Amino acid sequence: MKEILSAFQFAGKVIDLRECTDGHINGTYRVTTDQKTYILQKINKSVFPKPFEVMENVVLVTKHIRKKLREEGGDAERGTLRFVKAGDAYYYQDRFGEYWRAYHYVDGDCYQSCESPDLFLRVGRAFGSFQRQLADFDATLLHEVIPDFHNTEKRYRDFEEAVEADACGRVASCRAEIEFLRARKEDCGLLARGLREGKYPLRVTHNDTKLNNVIMDPATGEGLCVIDLDTVMPGSLLYDFGDAIRFGASSAGEDETDLDRVYIVPELFYAFTKGFSDGLGGKITDAERAALPQSARILTLETGMRFLTDYLSGDTYFRIHHAGHNLERAKNQLRLTESIEDAMPKLETLVE
Repeated sequence: MKEILSAFQFAGKVIDLRECTDGHINGTYRVTTDQKTYILQKINKSVFPKPFEVMENVVLVTKHIRKKLREEGGDAERGTLRFVKAGDAYYYQDRFGEYWRAYHYVDGDCYQSCESPDLFLRVGRAFGSFQRQLADFDATLLHEVIPDFHNTEKRYRDFEEAVEADACGRVASCRAEIEFLRARKEDCGLLARGLREGKYPLRVTHNDTKLNNVIMDPATGEGLCVIDLDTVMPGSLLYDFGDAIRFGASSAGEDETDLDRVYIVPELFYAFTKGFSDGLGGKITDAERAALPQSARILTLETGMRFLTDYLSGDTYFRIHHAGHNLERAKNQLRLTESIEDAMPKLETLVE
């Protein structure tokens, strides 16, 4: 750790170092000097095999956002992540080949669950602002750090291959879920095909638009800084909107096994959509606007399909806590998909 700490251009002398255990992917530490506080992270090469490409993406995106904040009179110091250099680069590779990066600590509030529609509205406004600030950024400059991450067509092919292989003899236990997905095969191409054919513009996408990836300003209660940018890639605005609704506007978490308690909450859908629209400031096309409700359905369907594929393949991707955990998650997400389908006319009205 001494080698790694000495590589970065921290202000002052390091007086404290402690590990943060909240994250699930990268190793994270809080570094305190006699002048400032920083976050130090070891990038997980199992998830991101090319960490230098991750860093090229996040540095480009945060520099662009900082420029926009200065132009708009925003807080350029706290409004986006600011990385610390290690020599001439924004990352350091240690003698074991591990990649490290550091950035200035942003003080604020983070929420793990949606406490009210008003909170979800403010989170939506933050993610909408993120899209607005990057609307004129050339997304083709970014690396695709996780290829086909939201390519639902490919996710469907992976699912069918897992069914065909039946590597763990589990197909018989989830016939209903398999048929549910097969009945929606054509729907899996709605977003990917629209992006490929130019119906939806190629944009910078965050790809992990969860509530806890926005730091809220304690003074104003508004979103201050969008964090966890490792999955920033070229894609569709609809990916970010749909996944935010899937995660935040559900009546229950992904692990809920009582399916009667799993459904879309229209009030939360409306709150996020209103905030997202406010933040976008008009930087959305008619085609994107019309597809917002469907994006929530497709991203939820995709997530359920990924859980089921992992279950059929032997639970090799998602961390599980007991046997059948991924099947439970799949049933949860497919029930939420069904609820969104039932509520589609109302959701379309709320968007309007």
